Amino acid sequence: MIDILMIGPYPEWDLADLEARYRVHKLWEAVDRDGYIAERSENVRAIATRGELGASARLMSKLPRLEIVACYGVGTDAIDLEYARKRGIRVTNTPDVLTEDVADLGIGLALAVCREIPRADAYVREGNWRTSNMHLVTRFHGKKVGIVGMGRVGTALARRAVAFGCGISYFDIAPRTDLPYPFVADLVELARSSDFLIVTLSGGKKTKNSINSEVLHALGPDGFLINISRGSTVDEAALLEALENNTIKGAGLDVFCNEPNIDQRFLSLTNVVLQPHHASGTVETRKAMGQLVRENLAAHFSGRPLLTPVV
Repeated sequence: MIDILMIGPYPEWDLADLEARYRVHKLWEAVDRDGYIAERSENVRAIATRGELGASARLMSKLPRLEIVACYGVGTDAIDLEYARKRGIRVTNTPDVLTEDVADLGIGLALAVCREIPRADAYVREGNWRTSNMHLVTRFHGKKVGIVGMGRVGTALARRAVAFGCGISYFDIAPRTDLPYPFVADLVELARSSDFLIVTLSGGKKTKNSINSEVLHALGPDGFLINISRGSTVDEAALLEALENNTIKGAGLDVFCNEPNIDQRFLSLTNVVLQPHHASGTVETRKAMGQLVRENLAAHFSGRPLLTPVV
């Protein structure tokens, strides 16, 4: 039986299937992780991980027979891809299958923050509606939406925003000739011309703090920031300052820099809607993600081409 090191738990339906096919070693259950790895290092041929857990060079270096890292998630910024390439270790992820759900939540967060849906819910539950009408809020329909990162998720989100009558423009490393939306090469200019700035960038060093204080000031006191990418793409200190000082009107956030131990200042703000990094957290998507992880592992160990190779 082939040995697999799992960095963190998967849903039961995925774990049961993996345990039926492989000898699964559950690292998250180990008290002494280094000792646990050392005892199994000569046998482990695969790592099964999640996007936020990744696989460091330090971990991979302890596994001399490691052949593949299968990531349950699209983001691979927590996996040392350079080290994997040097070692000839294959890396896979789970793109496409989570695109539509992440785009759905992007629109959901935009609606939730501008229409103040959480506050309206509390307004009813607390009995305030019986004595007065709630204050007026901001519409989403017809607004100018700037998308930061026009990849799979950005493209899916644009389609949804168009259905709301929104005007779309976007920032990326280069314009896309297959899309009808205006390309804006400068992030500050995109923010200045947007009512909603929606971040769908990949994580990693190249995109770290892309949304900084200058961008937030350009977005302005009537603008909203939505982040469904990675917490690292936004300068969180600058964002907190912008929210506290009403430099921007509000934010909808699914991701944070130190999740799940997020900055406690977020909890007292009424102009932000918070989510627990759950954009892909539907039964349908998680089953599809798990299946893709299992299919990539099966393909590798049977000598077939990988379905979704990163390295």
